[in-house]
This record gives sequence, C-alpha cells and structure tokens, in this order.
Amino acid sequence: MRIAVALALCVALAACTKSSNAASAGASASAAAMKNPASASDGATVYLTDCSSCHQTSGQGVSGAFPPLAGNAVVTGNPVAVIAIVKDGLEGRVTVNNAAYSGIMPSWKGQISDDQIAAVISYIRSSWTNHAGGVSLAQVQSVK
Repeated sequence: MRIAVALALCVALAACTKSSNAASAGASASAAAMKNPASASDGATVYLTDCSSCHQTSGQGVSGAFPPLAGNAVVTGNPVAVIAIVKDGLEGRVTVNNAAYSGIMPSWKGQISDDQIAAVISYIRSSWTNHAGGVSLAQVQSVK
C-alpha cells in the first residue's frame, strides 16, 4: 500500500513539474518571439518584389547606379544606418567597396510596413556573403 501511495505521489509531482515547465517554456518562447529579429524568409519576398530590380537578385547591384548589398559594410554594420536608408531613401554619390554609385534609393517609409522593412533588412543582412544579425520591428520603429 505504501508503495502504491508513493508511486501515485511521484506521478502527480512529475505531472505538475512537467506542466509548469511547459508553461514556462511557452512563456519564454513568446517573450523571445517579441524580441527576435523579423523573419528573413518574409524579407526574401519583399526583396524580390521591391528591391531586386535595382540591387539584382544576387545582391550585386548595377555598376555605377545601384550599389551591391552583398559584401556592403553599411548593410552589415550598425543596423540604424541601413534602417534609415531603407526608410528615408538616399540620393547622391556613394562609394561602396571602392566603387562610386549615383543612383537614387527611394524612401520606403509609408510604401511598405515597418514589419516588411524589418524583414527585408533582416534578409539582406544575412544573404549572399553577409553574416550580420537581423533587425526587429522595435529597431525599425525607433529610427525616425
């Protein structure tokens, strides 16, 4: 009888611990999802639709007009800089990898959502030869 009671107590205790751990893991996953960068896979769709005509599907750009995003230190550097360029656009001469470019980057603020901006920047920061981390919606929203 004592063995049966002890066994039942162990089973009940294990079930409570498992339930508590599952709830805790679920809460941690939800918190992590709120802080994690946007989905780079969603960014691929935005990139192909809105960016690849200038920067090419390979991220290599067009000589003299549209700079490469692959191997571009601005893309992989401080995320605030690339967020500002995507949101506000860029006009004038820029130099990337010792080559000059004079195209016009349009402002995407108001054209695509902040979620899409975060996703596409996460995509370009991790594609081709780039190995930078993604950006979050909160980071995009913090750049005015």
